[in-house]
Amino acid sequence: MRRWVEGLEERHGLGFLTERSRQLVLTSYVVLLLLLVWSGLAMQAGTNPLTPILIRALPLILFLPSIMAKRPRGHAWLAFVSLLYFIQGVMVATLPGQGILGVVEALAALALFTGCMFYARFRSRQLKAERGE
Repeated sequence: MRRWVEGLEERHGLGFLTERSRQLVLTSYVVLLLLLVWSGLAMQAGTNPLTPILIRALPLILFLPSIMAKRPRGHAWLAFVSLLYFIQGVMVATLPGQGILGVVEALAALALFTGCMFYARFRSRQLKAERGE
């Protein structure tokens, strides 16, 4: 795996790979957030309809400053959190009538994990190269 990633770096360059992984992070982040809001609206639990949305989406929203500031460490932590959404998507996929929603949520979370993991690696290496390390 390491040789494959290093081969990608040699062929395409860190700038290109960093930008592509950032695009994947942003796209999958928005898709996952929209899915969570949509499924939260469908729940309508209790008297406050915002409660399910906040419970589902708040962990993702907390990482928004790290994403906007392009911090590699924040992306690495978001990769770990996205695995929780992957697990949730797999569990939702097993519910009757929720299969497609669960699969899409799991795929969006998996894409977010992959994008965050690659962005953290490529951006860290890019910053080290800029500093001359």
